Amino acid sequence: MDIPRPEHPRPDRFREDWINLNGRWECRFDPGQSGHAQEFFTDVPYDKEIVVPFCIESELSGLGYKDFMPGLWYRRTFRVPDGWKDRRVLLHVGACDYFTAVYVNGAQIGKHRGGYASFSFDITAHLRDGDNTLVLEVLDNLRDGEQPAGKQCGGFHSRGCSYTRVTGIWQTVWLEAVPRTYLGQFHIRPDFDNQRVTINAQPAGSPAAGTLEAKIFADGKVVAQDSARVLGGPVQVTLDIPEAVAWQPGQPFLYDVELSLATSAGRDVVKTYFGLRKIHTAGRTVYLNNEPLFLRMVLDQGYYPDGIYTAPNDEALRRDIEISQALGCNGARLHQKVFEPRFLYWADKMGYLVWGELGDWHCDLGALQGAGNLLGEWLEVLRRDWNHPSIIGWCPLNERKESKHCPEWLLAYLYHLNKTIDPDRLAIDVSGYIHREGVPSDLYDVHNYAAPAELAPSFEGLRNENFSEAFKNYPNDVPYDGTKPYFNSECGGIWWNPRSEGGDWGYGSRPAGEEEFVTRFRETIRIHNTTPNLAGWCYTQLYDIEQETNGLYYYDREPKFSPEVMKKLRAAVLG
Repeated sequence: MDIPRPEHPRPDRFREDWINLNGRWECRFDPGQSGHAQEFFTDVPYDKEIVVPFCIESELSGLGYKDFMPGLWYRRTFRVPDGWKDRRVLLHVGACDYFTAVYVNGAQIGKHRGGYASFSFDITAHLRDGDNTLVLEVLDNLRDGEQPAGKQCGGFHSRGCSYTRVTGIWQTVWLEAVPRTYLGQFHIRPDFDNQRVTINAQPAGSPAAGTLEAKIFADGKVVAQDSARVLGGPVQVTLDIPEAVAWQPGQPFLYDVELSLATSAGRDVVKTYFGLRKIHTAGRTVYLNNEPLFLRMVLDQGYYPDGIYTAPNDEALRRDIEISQALGCNGARLHQKVFEPRFLYWADKMGYLVWGELGDWHCDLGALQGAGNLLGEWLEVLRRDWNHPSIIGWCPLNERKESKHCPEWLLAYLYHLNKTIDPDRLAIDVSGYIHREGVPSDLYDVHNYAAPAELAPSFEGLRNENFSEAFKNYPNDVPYDGTKPYFNSECGGIWWNPRSEGGDWGYGSRPAGEEEFVTRFRETIRIHNTTPNLAGWCYTQLYDIEQETNGLYYYDREPKFSPEVMKKLRAAVLG
């Protein structure tokens, strides 16, 4: 069969020598989680096949298994090219839900906990000539309250705003060849005001002295280059950008970058890119590149009918951005899921603003194990995605209520963690719901699904600058004080599904017809667009997902409305 999702999964850190391991793998269910005791990591029989990188619940996996499966094993063989034999071989897993142990030729080489963050292992020491056997053991129990699981349903049937579960591998698995000393993490920090960029890089592998060279290209021509001596630890280079061009929506100019680490072990070359842009707040306004920015966003949950968490192909990722931009939206809140790097790459290329979010639902943050799991994975996500210019802010928590399951200390800790790891982006405490005295946040975030008749009065405090009267989700929330931007990050959600066969839902009452939907949508957006002191809005949602039918497109991304109606919706968005 053709390799599914054959494209390179990380355009933001591309090396020439890599092998895609997607395709048919052997598979074995392990409902009793006894596979390790039964030595499933050896050559025991496996009774199923699965198409990687699709989860077992998806149709594209070839299984379509919808029940809970707490244990799962994967196996396949691979060969290392002759040209890789004097180099390190890295195994990369884009995402695997939830706990993963990796075996190569019967030896366990590493473990990873987390269903959203990518992870890698150096498997060089365990390789042999000819066929090598790769085995992944997966454990997944979202009902134990210890793992972030987003919108995956904790019951057998999908219901409300909880959807089909995701078990196992759901992003590309691949191999990569690198020298004995190679580039590990690197962080590209654009300085828009001073028209320069700083690159911090961390060598990995065998410690060795050498040189890091950075070249920056604009339209294929070198516009800046510099080098720095490497003595085994972190290294930094800062480059001025002549005649700098900004990255912004509608004009997403990207600079290509070539990073080269030369040591006695050889030369490691990584190709990446960056956008020169700045995001900050001042008073009640969000600024992009020092110009006021009004957020016209849409909720995107990253679900697909046939692949669940995994897009069927790369074009589907790009298409979701295209249909949002066709509506006039300048970005999206990537909701309750960490999106794959290929989506962020297209957002970078297409000038699409996004909020990065973790699927924190199901995780009891009041318990030490739950809080530790979330914090560890969120740190991995920040470091994986910190170079994408499309990401303007971080949202680790969604709709957390005041309870023992979400302690106040954790809210503050997460904010400071965000700002310490990535000080150049916005960060919020919780999207919607609780805000607490003494817990910092760059925006005051609410979820207000009120119909137009109630929506305008709820914003009256913004209009007359009596800010403490502005809408808040809970009576005992800290009121809005007018010192930071006010963002309605969930609104609308109008229930509309001409294909309905019953059992679906949306917010508010179902419109009597298409004309009523259009009127309600236009008025909802008009109120947001014309309310003073409002920093922006995010409409729920871009497309239907299973039983939740408040999307502007169907689940299969077919349009719900005629081109004439879509023009009216776009006109409302653009104001």
